[in-house]
Amino acid sequence: QGRLVESGGDLVQPGGSLKLSCAVNEVKLDNYVIGWFRQAPGKEREGVSCISGIDGTTYYGNFMKGRFTISMDNAENTVYLQMNNLQPEDTAVYYCATVPISRVRAIQFLLHPSTYENWGQGIQVTVSS
Repeated sequence: QGRLVESGGDLVQPGGSLKLSCAVNEVKLDNYVIGWFRQAPGKEREGVSCISGIDGTTYYGNFMKGRFTISMDNAENTVYLQMNNLQPEDTAVYYCATVPISRVRAIQFLLHPSTYENWGQGIQVTVSS
């Protein structure tokens, strides 16, 4: 399913913004769902957002409250996560992951980590003053 490489993580002050990138190597996005997840210390990994590579349909976790936007560039084979108005509770390791569209069980599982089969190494996002 290709190699996933995240970038863009950083230390940012509350209220700041970051844009994460997930470069998907060796495969094309068209047949995959690409998701962003995060895991804070001591917490379970949770779904942030995902996007369908075939038609660009997007899904978001309820806690996003309109602050995060997922997008993709098929020519660059890259998926992005624009994060605005970051808060300390957004501090976590952020991961991107893929699953073939044909293997998605149902829409309600699109933000569940167990749906995804291929994961990046993760990147740290720290929100602190």
